Amino acid sequence: MAKTYKAGVKEYRETYWEPNYSVRESDVLAVFKIVPQPGVPREEAAAAVAAESSTGTWTTVWTDLLTDLDYYKGRAYAIEDVPGDDEAFYAFVAYPMGLFEEGSVVNVFTSLVGNVFGFKAVRSLRLEDVRFPLWFVMTNPGPPHGIYVERDLLNKYGRPLLGCTIKPKLGLSAKNYGRAVYECLRGGLDFTKDDENVNSQPFMRWRDRFLFCQEAIDKSETETGEKKGHYMNCTAPTMEEVYKRAEFAKEIGSKIVMSDYLTLGWAAHTSLSKWCRDNGLLLHVHRAMHAVIDRNPRHGINFRVLTKLLRLIGGDHLHSGTVVGKLEGDREATLGWIGMMRERFTKEDRAKGIFFDQDWGQMPGLLPVASGGIHVWHMPALVSIFGDDSVLQFGGGTLGHPWGNAAGAAANRVALEACVQARNEGRHLEREGRDILTKAAQHSPELKIAMETWKEIKFEFDTVDKLDVAHR
Repeated sequence: MAKTYKAGVKEYRETYWEPNYSVRESDVLAVFKIVPQPGVPREEAAAAVAAESSTGTWTTVWTDLLTDLDYYKGRAYAIEDVPGDDEAFYAFVAYPMGLFEEGSVVNVFTSLVGNVFGFKAVRSLRLEDVRFPLWFVMTNPGPPHGIYVERDLLNKYGRPLLGCTIKPKLGLSAKNYGRAVYECLRGGLDFTKDDENVNSQPFMRWRDRFLFCQEAIDKSETETGEKKGHYMNCTAPTMEEVYKRAEFAKEIGSKIVMSDYLTLGWAAHTSLSKWCRDNGLLLHVHRAMHAVIDRNPRHGINFRVLTKLLRLIGGDHLHSGTVVGKLEGDREATLGWIGMMRERFTKEDRAKGIFFDQDWGQMPGLLPVASGGIHVWHMPALVSIFGDDSVLQFGGGTLGHPWGNAAGAAANRVALEACVQARNEGRHLEREGRDILTKAAQHSPELKIAMETWKEIKFEFDTVDKLDVAHR
C-alpha cells in the first residue's frame, strides 16, 4: 500500500480523492499540471490541491461536522500523464456550484489559484483549463457589445479590421501623438491605439492626448468617408479616475476605450466593462502582465484560462498573440483561445490544449487582436490564421515605413485587401502569399517599399510555452 502523505494529521487522500466521482453539469471543473515533491504520490498531491482550493486545511477541525462537507468539498477525480514530461501530471478537480458567488470570477479564482499555489506538497502548479458551467457563464456580464454589434457600429464587414499601436509608445507630446494618429487613419487603418503603458505621464497628460486623438479621428473620417477610432486608454490608479477618463472620452465622441485588464484588476475591469455597455462605447483589452502569469509551462495560469476569464468579465477586443510576430505564441494553442473568444460552444480539443467542452450560451463573442512585431509579409498568414473576425494590429509595421505613417497604413490596407480577395477566390494564402503580395505591389508603391524594407525581418525563436505533446 502506498504511503499516505499527511499535512499535520489530516489525510487528504481519504477525503478529497474520488476517482469514481460522476461530474455534474453544475460543477466548475479545473485541470492542474502538478509536479509533486519527491515521495508524494500523485493521488496525494491531487487530493491536496483539491482540498486546499476548496474546504480543506492542514488538520482535522470539529467544525467540519457543522456543514455538509461531502457536498462542499472539491474532488480530485482523475489523473493523467503529461505527454513529454516524466515529472508532471494532470489532476482534474470538480468544485460544487455552492462554493462560488454568482457572477464573480474574483471569487472563483481566489479559490482555484489562491493559497494552494504556495502549498509545500507540490513543487510547481499550473492551472491549464477551467470549465465554467452555464449557470455561472450567464451570471457574468460578458462583452459589452460583441462582434456583430461592433461591425454594425463601424459599418465594416467582410474583412479583418486594421489597427496600429502608436510608436514610440512613450515620450511623444500630445500634439505629435495626435499627428501620428491622423496619418495612420487617413492612410487606411480602422483604428489606432494607446500602448499599454500610456496612461497620464508628465510628457503627455491623458486629457490632452484624448483631445488631439479625437481631432485626428474627426479629420480622418471627413477625408476618407470611413468610421475610425482610437483606443483611449482609461487605465488609471483608481476607479474614480478610470470613470473620469472614460466619461471624457464619451463626451468628446470616442467610439472605443481601452483597459489593461490584468494590471487594472478583474473587479475594476468588470465595472468598466459594464459602464461601456451602458454608455455605448466599445472596449479594447490589453493583456499586459499576462506572460508573468502564463509563460512558464509548469507554473501559473495558462492564457486560455485568462481568455475565458476576460470573455466573462467583458471586452470587445483582446490581444491574443500573433503566432508569426515577435511575441510568444504556439499556433495550435493560439487557435484554441481564438475559438474561446468567438465561438458559442468550444469543444474539447487536446490538439489545441482544450481540456473541456465550454458552452457560452447567448454570450457574444469578441475580436482577437493580433499584435506584436508584424508587418506586411505576415499578412497572408495572419488572414489565414485569424480570419475576418479579428483585428490585425501593426505598430512598427506601420510607423516604420520609410515614407511615413500614412504610407505604412496604405501598405497594410492594400496587403490586407489583396489577401482577402485571394482567399475569397480560393487561393492558399500561406503557400501563395509571396505571389499575392508581389502582384498587389505592382499597383501600390507603398506596399512595394514596405515589402523591400521588411523582407529580411523574421522572429524565428523556439516557443517556450508549447502544447504538451510527446517530444519530437
